[in-house]
Amino acid sequence: MPDQPRQLALDLPVDARFGSEDFLVSPSNETAYARIEAWPDWPDRVLVLTGPPGSGKSHLAAIFAERAGALVLPVAAVTAAAVPEIAGADALVIEDADREAGRDEAALFHLLNLVRERGLSVVVTGSGPVEAWGLATPDLRSRLRLAPGVALDPPDEALLKVVLVKLFLDRQLVVDTSVVDALALRLDRSLARARDVVAVLDREGLSRRRRITRPLALATLAALEGEAPEDGEEDEE
Repeated sequence: MPDQPRQLALDLPVDARFGSEDFLVSPSNETAYARIEAWPDWPDRVLVLTGPPGSGKSHLAAIFAERAGALVLPVAAVTAAAVPEIAGADALVIEDADREAGRDEAALFHLLNLVRERGLSVVVTGSGPVEAWGLATPDLRSRLRLAPGVALDPPDEALLKVVLVKLFLDRQLVVDTSVVDALALRLDRSLARARDVVAVLDREGLSRRRRITRPLALATLAALEGEAPEDGEEDEE
């Protein structure tokens, strides 16, 4: 059967929501969610929030930022020249502090000292434990290791299914439950991976002018992973 003509798939805005009511709580993230919900009743001014990419760190940080009126910035924006202005915020979120590229450890340590003196609340996010961040400054490493921390685990299958449904709805796509079940069974336990796959499926459906079916979803996932599709995966249901 010849391929159907494709049409141009436009990158349209996605209605992604990051409010508290949009966060999907499960055993993999309930401890971290509860800690954010407990603000400002924290045992310390600094909270280290860790987890694999796509585990929900940025969503939780956004919930905190909305509640606390926090300034959100990547760790690379924490420079010696910027510290005085940054420390004037009501609260802070320092994202991706594990990224070594552009990270000024002296400036970050100075900032943490200032916010502690001023009684500000700070959320610091990163992938993996602080010990794995490659920090060369002993005082900074010690400060972050001693700060209360909470980790998000990879999502379980039930959470992954709910997230897939939400991602499809964010793109105004309606799919059969068999699509969600099949993807959840085969996808890596990563919310970031789920987001990427749904984005590709959205483009594939538009370009092929086809609805997203289980065979199309599995064939697309196999192509993304460099695998041959299983028998029947490329046939329309």
